[in-house]
Amino acid sequence: MADDDIPFERNFDPKPDEVQQVSPLIRRVLAPNPGPFTFTGTCTYIIGRGEVAILDPGPDNANHVAALIDATKGERVSHIVITHTHRDHAPASRALQQATGAAIVGCRPYQPRHADAKSSGLDSAHDTDYRPERILADGETLAGPSFTLEAIATPGHASNHLVFVLCEENALFSGDHVMGWSTSIVAPPDGSMSDYMESLEKLRARPESIYWPGHGGPVREPQRYLRALIHHRHQREAAILTRINAGDRLIPEMVERIYEGLDARLKAAAALSVLAHLEDLVARGVVHADGPVTLAAHYTPA
Repeated sequence: MADDDIPFERNFDPKPDEVQQVSPLIRRVLAPNPGPFTFTGTCTYIIGRGEVAILDPGPDNANHVAALIDATKGERVSHIVITHTHRDHAPASRALQQATGAAIVGCRPYQPRHADAKSSGLDSAHDTDYRPERILADGETLAGPSFTLEAIATPGHASNHLVFVLCEENALFSGDHVMGWSTSIVAPPDGSMSDYMESLEKLRARPESIYWPGHGGPVREPQRYLRALIHHRHQREAAILTRINAGDRLIPEMVERIYEGLDARLKAAAALSVLAHLEDLVARGVVHADGPVTLAAHYTPA
């Protein structure tokens, strides 16, 4: 769901499972899982030299796991680091752990925001079999002989989302919180627009000079990029309010008018994004819902 007002780099197309040295301490290996929600695939990162960490090993794909094992031949994989538990990021951790003996660390396991929450049904459904040996809290670090990773809590796209700073290179692994090809999907019930916006502002206050995202190429001017993402969300909120003031009451009506020409495969995701904005607008008292804030509710100006 890319938007023209944000400076995306869309010419990112490395070969799946090819190892690319993208910085002195970072190798990138693209998982073979392209799609409308994953772009060219999930970016897996090998961090360090000799003793390494592998970040976001991706979906449960035997060829990708084999490529990661081959890429680290002669080295020790000490940790498998997970930014969040969506199925395109975490499931390969178990096969990789079995092959390497590495500890699985990172975000906490998925816990629904609401006791009766149901999956959004998108590719972003959580890996419920994820079991980390160590959960990293905001500000905690993980160190190897050649790298130091600092965990930063960034809920929004997922309630358990973490990003990781590579201290030696002033770089940040942004997972799906900030992606290099599109805006992030914020899909209730787990995704939260208010949390997402707070997390964007949190990163704006940080000094990292490059982001390595979970999908797409690097973000080389992150502060400018973050400003564009925040501005885009404010524009989307304004567009939703415009449609409600014009008489639209249902989310599908708003999606048809706000996302003209959208790929049909992404309309469900667009509806959930509008729902995330409406959750925030209702909580702030700007919009009124005729009952629980759901995809089927009717929305009116407050």
